[in-house]
Amino acid sequence: MRTVLAAALCMAAFAASAQVYRWTDDKGRVHVTDTPPPASAKNVRKSGDGPAATAPKASTQEPFVLQQARTNYPITLYTAPGCDACAEARKLLNARGLPFSEVSVTEEAQIQELKKAIGSALVPAIVIGSTAQRGFDPTTYHGLLDAAGYPATGALPPRNQPEPVPAKPDLPGVKPVAEPERPAGPYAPGAPPPAPAKQ
Repeated sequence: MRTVLAAALCMAAFAASAQVYRWTDDKGRVHVTDTPPPASAKNVRKSGDGPAATAPKASTQEPFVLQQARTNYPITLYTAPGCDACAEARKLLNARGLPFSEVSVTEEAQIQELKKAIGSALVPAIVIGSTAQRGFDPTTYHGLLDAAGYPATGALPPRNQPEPVPAKPDLPGVKPVAEPERPAGPYAPGAPPPAPAKQ
């Protein structure tokens, strides 16, 4: 009897010391295992962790439907500085709460990328997965986003992704001019006048 009791106590102690992991895979499924999760696991929790250490941040966790749409149909918006229609297109995506990449077309390489994506250099232009749309029409944009499976307006909190700061264009044959050295000495421009000689 004592042997059985000792074995039962040992098993209980072993079970209490065993580490249990709770984690979510890339498809949103929750797993509970006694072995460490893979490196791609999300929201990993270990037994014994306090609630403050394990509670996932709601602001960083995207809904599964959004993750799926982003993977299958990523959004790229092509814009140009000072373009009112481009600002309206950005505003629509932000109001709908959708993450997107924005390319400010200011250099030759970006112009060629835009032409390859939509067949012309017209901005704004949006590419959702493999679907490209020239110009800006709110109804068309919403229809394309709905067809790609993105959450409807109001389902996500709005974003505030700003307009990208374009790099200064490199003009061929133009080199930056170094500022000339200023002369030094008491008679140099901007130097204080010399003190009068004492008699």
